[in-house]
Parts: sequence; C-alpha cells; structure tokens
Amino acid sequence: MAVAGSALGTATPEPMPSYAQLLQRSWGSVLAAARGCTDCGWGLTRRGLAEHAHLAPAELLLGALCALGWTALRSVTTARLFRPLAKRCRLQPRDAAKLPESAWKLLFYLGCWSYCTYLLFGTDYPFFHDPPSVFYGRALSLWVWRIVLQTKRGGVSCHSIFLYVDNCWGVKGPHCEHHPHPARYHNVGLLVFFLHDISDVQLEFTKLNIYFKASGGSYHRLHALVANVGCLSFCFCWFWFRLYWFPLKVLYATCHCSLISVPDIPFYFFFNALLLLLAVMNVYWFLYIVAFAIKVLTGQMHELKDLREYDMLEAQSPKPGKAE
Repeated sequence: MAVAGSALGTATPEPMPSYAQLLQRSWGSVLAAARGCTDCGWGLTRRGLAEHAHLAPAELLLGALCALGWTALRSVTTARLFRPLAKRCRLQPRDAAKLPESAWKLLFYLGCWSYCTYLLFGTDYPFFHDPPSVFYGRALSLWVWRIVLQTKRGGVSCHSIFLYVDNCWGVKGPHCEHHPHPARYHNVGLLVFFLHDISDVQLEFTKLNIYFKASGGSYHRLHALVANVGCLSFCFCWFWFRLYWFPLKVLYATCHCSLISVPDIPFYFFFNALLLLLAVMNVYWFLYIVAFAIKVLTGQMHELKDLREYDMLEAQSPKPGKAE
C-alpha cells in the first residue's frame, strides 16, 4: 500500500478538531469516498481481502497458543491465589464467587493499558498527540504488534469467549468489533485499546472494593469510600476517554485523515463502520451509567452494589409461599 502522506510525518501535529469540525469533515470525506467509488461491491471487497486481510500460519498458531496459555494462567491464579484470598478475607459467598473474575480482569486490563501507555508516551510513537500520524507515520514494529494486538488481545479474546464463559455484563461485543488485526490497522488499534482499557481497570478495581467492604463480617468504611471514589472516576474516565477523546482522535483520523494520507486505503467503509458502532455502544452504555448515578444521587440506591445476571434471575425466582 502506497502511503501518499508519508512526507507529513515530520510536520507539525494537527490540532485536535472540535466536534463541529469532526462531523463536517468526516461526513464530507465519507460522502466523497462514496461518490468516487466506482466499484464498491463484492468485487472490491474480495480484492481487498485477498491483498490485505491475510493471516500467516505462524500468527494463527500464536493466537491459539495464547488462548491456551491465558486459560492455564487464569486457572492457576484462580485456584492458588484469588479463591484462597476470598476465603482468607471471609467474603460473603456471592462476593467470593465474583472476586476471581474481577481480580483476573483487573490484572489483565491494567497490564495491557500500562503497556499501551508506555508505547504512546514513553517511546517515539506520536499517535496520541498526533492521531493522523497513525496512517502516515511509522508503523508499530512486528514485536510490538504481536504483544499488543496478538498476544494480549487476540489470545485473551479467544480465551474469554470460547474457553471461559464469564458472568454476562453485556460488554464483550465491542472487544470483538474493533479488532484491527486483519486490515493491519495496528496503530489505530493501539489508540483504541488505550482509550478503552482504562475504564475497565477502574470498573474492576471498584468492584473489588465493593466485595471487600463487607469482608470478615464487618463493614469497612475505607473500602466503601474507595469504591465510591472509583465509581466517580469510572464515570469521568468513560466520558473523557470514550466519548470525548475517542471521536476526536480516532474517528477523525480514520474517517477524514486516512483518505488524505492513503487515498486507496483498504476497508475504509467497513473499518469505520465498526468504529462508529463502537462509538454508539459507548454512548449507549454511558446512558446506563448516568441512570445509575442519578439513582445514587437521588437516594434510590444508598450504596454501590455489584449486580450480575444470576443475581437478577435469583431475585425473579418464585419465593416459597407461606404455609396456610
């Protein structure tokens, strides 16, 4: 693929646009791309898949090995660390059952987000401060790509979906929808992971403190306070990272700047459709977060709780009737 805008790599970073500029320029670029596409049917899709969306046997093998490796690691940490910790702290039965999942997710998301943060701010990759450079700048090296996109996300996604069926939170869809692996949009994927994983870190950390606030048969105010602060921080980060930065940094780069740097960029409509779907889902879940916050502020909910699907099913199950 010829990168037309590679000479822009040393230019001054483009200022982050406003929402009005995002909508105007992105919509104009999408319309222009649609009008200028003389062969946007199955023929173009088939050629794009043949030329760009290919996986080497070594990559498929690496993904399978990662899925098995993460499954084994989770099994060991659950049996040897998380469950004994719940027992030692004398958590309530329901909280003890939930702790291994939240603790594992916290470790994974924290590790993944920390590594993405290092790449964006501790190296010379300029993608965060200059998002358009994801298309005309230096691409992620093969080793970095394997760690971030294949080892950490591809393997864990396979592991979570096919080998470990976690309690349903209804948020696994976006993790599958925005994987950039087949089209080789590795730089964009790094930004997407950085902007989304921070919310998962705070969510799992908050849930752990909810479990520990009632440990040992007593109420722990410190854990309750940390859980409340974590909830507020989670709401703020969801809005700032996913609703503010994600559209202005990622969607602007993929919808508008990509066509300037790479006029013949493959999978333009498909890739942007998935990212737009992810943005819509972020808004959708944020509405639930706002509704939850309103319940807490209005006194309809006096303390934070961790509600799972099986809790709701249990609450809806028929109660034994009184003896007549």
